Amino acid sequence: LGLALYAALGAAFLYHDYCVIGAGPSGLQAAYFLQRAGRDYVVFERSHAPGSFFALYPRHRKLISINKRYTGKSNSEFNLRHDWNSLLSHDRRLLFRRYSRDFFPDADAMVRYLEDFASLLQLRVQYNTAIIHVTLEKDERAWNGHYFLLTDQDRQNYKCSSLLVATGTWVPNVVNFPGSEYVEGYETVSINPEDFAGQTVLILGRGNSAFETAENILGVTNFIHMVSRSRVRLSWATHYVGDLRAINNGLLDTYQLKSLDGLLEGDLEDLAIVKDKKGKLHITLRFYLENRNTSAGIDSITLPQDELDNFATRAPYDRVIRCLGWKFDFSIYNRSLRMMPGKGNKKKYPQIKPSYESRSTQGLFVLGTASHSIDFRKSAGGFIHGFRYTTRAVHRLLENRHHSVPWPSTVYPITQLANSIIKRVNEASGLYQMFSVLADIILLRENGTAFEYLEEYPVGVLAELEMQTGRKAPSGLFVIIMEYGRNFSGADKDVFYYNRAVGEAQHAWQSNFLHPVIYYYKRLPTEHEMRLRPPDWPLPRPDAVHHIVEDFLTDWTAPNAHILPLRRFLENCLGTDLRNFFAESCFLFAFTRQKLPPFCRQGYARAQGLVGSEGLRRHAAEAGLLEDYTLTDFSSSDRPPDSQGGSRDQLLRDHVIAVPPLQHLVNAKDE
Repeated sequence: LGLALYAALGAAFLYHDYCVIGAGPSGLQAAYFLQRAGRDYVVFERSHAPGSFFALYPRHRKLISINKRYTGKSNSEFNLRHDWNSLLSHDRRLLFRRYSRDFFPDADAMVRYLEDFASLLQLRVQYNTAIIHVTLEKDERAWNGHYFLLTDQDRQNYKCSSLLVATGTWVPNVVNFPGSEYVEGYETVSINPEDFAGQTVLILGRGNSAFETAENILGVTNFIHMVSRSRVRLSWATHYVGDLRAINNGLLDTYQLKSLDGLLEGDLEDLAIVKDKKGKLHITLRFYLENRNTSAGIDSITLPQDELDNFATRAPYDRVIRCLGWKFDFSIYNRSLRMMPGKGNKKKYPQIKPSYESRSTQGLFVLGTASHSIDFRKSAGGFIHGFRYTTRAVHRLLENRHHSVPWPSTVYPITQLANSIIKRVNEASGLYQMFSVLADIILLRENGTAFEYLEEYPVGVLAELEMQTGRKAPSGLFVIIMEYGRNFSGADKDVFYYNRAVGEAQHAWQSNFLHPVIYYYKRLPTEHEMRLRPPDWPLPRPDAVHHIVEDFLTDWTAPNAHILPLRRFLENCLGTDLRNFFAESCFLFAFTRQKLPPFCRQGYARAQGLVGSEGLRRHAAEAGLLEDYTLTDFSSSDRPPDSQGGSRDQLLRDHVIAVPPLQHLVNAKDE
């Protein structure tokens, strides 16, 4: 797929099927999948190297994404559950644990990692190319009925059929109020603690950047006050990794233990800052300045402490620092694309569908941090350990839409249904990180003898599954998803209360911690049903639902607590027996039942299984799984005392016993 030149409106356009704006983590992840699929693409990066955001941020260079190098497991998929920095690739050299030994790595390690990811995989990144304008050109021949026209800083033009926006959120949030010109921004403030020695500091903001800044200067300042519109949200209470992390919360200690520092709540737009002759900054309220001549000096301005002598912020400050996070850059997009900001607390993100496609422009997909409106304050879609999976999901949607490559799937016999679910919930990292957003889908075949397994599909577009994946769901489906308890997460929740965990299978629906939930639908839910789903439910009401009880070790392999209840749920939904049997039982069923269980039909009836051995036979007999008939063919009065062992060995040689694999023994017998 070579480079094509187009001439339009007197300007030359360099054409690619896919254009990716931004060579940050999500842009590189998208490039990896496009390259592996052999697609025509290019990545535009305004800087001279990938991951330019991490070259500056976080300012104090400590990442809050964990780098857990040891888990006690060798399963690479499971280990990604606790590796929050690696991108997905086939190259084992590109695991982040090879770049840092720190649990909370230095941001410079991320810069090196992204540089190596781009170079070792030979991704097609065009550096020093800042896209300054994007517009549409309608054309019936285009994939989506229009092309995307991009212009860079050198007035070079590009034309693309699909546009993947991976620029992240990098424009600082700024609040304008009287005196805001005296405020220093997080992006430029000094990171040398000695510059704050003996000073009194006010920080605007309540997120990790605010607390990161406070943590850096906590030991040298007179005191630090922090003000924000909302109360502090602790990540261990909300189970949202973007809320305040323990690594940065030293100010909470000094506040609650009364060591001068403190937190305040208030609307920043109601504030005003007045500077006195000594350079001190006084906090007042905007309405005190209305209809007043602020240039006349501070002595002529009423301050809150003039009316309320114990006003909380009556002491003047030496510095005020703004730490309010970032927002998406909408400025480069022409009106024709109708890139609109979200509403409420999602206004810093562009509006997109649950498929990560723009609500207004077909073929424009938003990846990475900028796509976080889908799961804001719910899951990990705004962070590397989340959007590496949503980026892969978008790639699979595009492969089906434009190249007729269906969503990857595997077909298994129905007897492997419980095993397939147990395997995935115990090792899948995409389900684990993008809980309530990505789900595994099991499509049942019409004859009930097999099923098709699709991994990590966005549940928000479940109603569109057949169109988006190229797979059919004629006979019902199971949806496997990970969830926290409905009422367990929240800024005001006590997540350390006694009896916070559930341990018995019959109370699994009351599980609080992250656990697997299986939804069963007799038919694919409609778009109308998706819109009417209960509040905070990821899916509409199912025909049946099963919670696998939470587990302290996140190891859902207990035969009685996890596997047996799951198998019975699946049997009830399917109206069949999913147990595994020894050949002896299948032989008996063939003479006593009109219909054999699936395991016997697909195994014993086809002469499949393992050849028995004396060790297996003895194990099954001692466990009560099989009758021991080896002695019943001979009378003890007819056999010499010393011939018992030989006769048993002879019988085993003469009578081949077919048994299922050992891994099936755990559920070979119902209670």
